[in-house]
Amino acid sequence: MKRHNSPTASPSSPATALHRVVCIAYQGAMSLDITGPMQVFATANDMRKKQGLAPFYDLTFAGLTASPVTLSCGLQIVATHGIAQLSIKNNSTILIPGGDGIEVAQHDASLRAWVQRVAPRVQRLGSICSGALVLARAGLLDGLSATTHWCRLPELSALARDIHIEGDRLHTYDASHPKHAHIFTSAGVTSGIDLAISLVEADLGRAMALAVARQLVMFVRRPGGQAQFSPLLAAETRHAPRLAKLLEWIPSRLGDDLGVEQLSIQACLPPRTLARVFQQELGTSPAKYVERVRLEAASALLSQPHASIATVARLCGFGHPENLRRSFHKTMAISPQAFAERFGMHPPS
Repeated sequence: MKRHNSPTASPSSPATALHRVVCIAYQGAMSLDITGPMQVFATANDMRKKQGLAPFYDLTFAGLTASPVTLSCGLQIVATHGIAQLSIKNNSTILIPGGDGIEVAQHDASLRAWVQRVAPRVQRLGSICSGALVLARAGLLDGLSATTHWCRLPELSALARDIHIEGDRLHTYDASHPKHAHIFTSAGVTSGIDLAISLVEADLGRAMALAVARQLVMFVRRPGGQAQFSPLLAAETRHAPRLAKLLEWIPSRLGDDLGVEQLSIQACLPPRTLARVFQQELGTSPAKYVERVRLEAASALLSQPHASIATVARLCGFGHPENLRRSFHKTMAISPQAFAERFGMHPPS
């Protein structure tokens, strides 16, 4: 059975074996880097159980040796396997967390050698937060885009051997990219949860990812950063091939009239047909989709320094700032001002 360089079989195909997710726990690892992503996979199993389906994920905590591991917060977990004793199959995902303990873990020769050995055999190998330093020292990020916690970016850059550092991204997982579907990284702490949601979507489909996100009270893709905007659109065009050109066109015309008549002309489809295709492929109406893209664009702009709410409202097609405020309150339950103060470099003028 060959190793996959792309996501698991299509969501509609039955799983013939549990997909094993192994999270490597070492002394001083960040607890949320481990428990956050693993809870996402566990919740996906719970959702499947409620649907009368078998679990998809087999979750394993492994240590450098089989022993108790004390995490950075003082929580102690038991690594039931040592990495040397793990039976790694090709339908496996390996995750390397970050944390203060990475100062020692990244220099552990046994961990580095093990990661190098299993990398060609597993379906996916990724890192959470500063766990990217382990992958970099193992030479597995050469020629790839990579990210990590913002405070570790200079360190990752110093290790770079043809690594393209992308410090503004939540993660580099890309199910359509042959390399980034196999080796990937994520930014600080909670971005590991964002990464796990993306893996669930690749494995089990968007509906399951939405169900898991809803259960965990989180966004499928977090607003608040420029990096989240383009990946969202790329994913949507893959899921909606009949609308691909239209969905790529919409972001370049956010300040224009994007009513159903204009969209129908651009898509070369009658309005009723367009509405039906949107519902079939994206599960929403053209108007709601346009509002969502405008909101994502506004979120990205508001995260920039000195972004004016009035200017953002005009550029993104909301017209009056009050329309932007209503959309933010309806979707995120916060104001654009509060969003900018939380995610932006400076509050808006």
